[in-house]
Order: sequence, then structure tokens, then C-alpha cells
Amino acid sequence: MNTEEFVKAFYTEKEGFLKEYLSENSKTEVGQLIKSLNLTDQQTEIIKKALDASFTDIFYTILLGLDGCTSIGDLEQQTYSIFDENNNQVCGGKLSGEIEGMAHEYFHELD
Repeated sequence: MNTEEFVKAFYTEKEGFLKEYLSENSKTEVGQLIKSLNLTDQQTEIIKKALDASFTDIFYTILLGLDGCTSIGDLEQQTYSIFDENNNQVCGGKLSGEIEGMAHEYFHELD
């Protein structure tokens, strides 16, 4: 796995949550709570935009935190090294800063 595949997986996860939560047949607690509101189409669009913005903020911040571009919670800002199952470095070390660029592309330019 490389840095782009790692970031893309987070983006795909975000999109999956959004789709599942707003699905008519969602089995998730969040999906059931949204369905129980009996929202109009206009209200559903608003909740979709709110969830999408929230998920973007959450996933983007986590990725930037792993890359050392921001702190995670109240931890000191630092770079984390992540390796895949084949011991390929995905972030950290000489790759520091790569996640930031990829995350911006996926979470702010694709949306």
C-alpha cells in the first residue's frame, strides 16, 4: 500500500458511512435515528450536507494528525510512522507531508 491508497481508503470509508446512514434500509443506529425523524427531501439534503462536512473534518483531521501537520486531541503534534502488512511505509519518516497533500485532494477537491 502506498500513501495515496491509504488516504483513498479513508475517503472511501467516509463515503460509505454517508451512504449507509442515509440509506432507506440502513441497519445502523444512526441510520435508524435519521429515518425516525421522517425528514422531507429538503431536510434530508441538509442532514446529508451536515454529515458530509462533519465526516470530512473528522477524517481529514485524523489524517493530518498522523502526518504530523496537526495535533490529535490534546497530544503533542508529532509525526507517526505507519507501515502496511508488507512493511511498506505509508506515512512518517521520509514520507512526512505526503498525506497532507493527498488528503486535501481527496477531501476538499473531490467533494
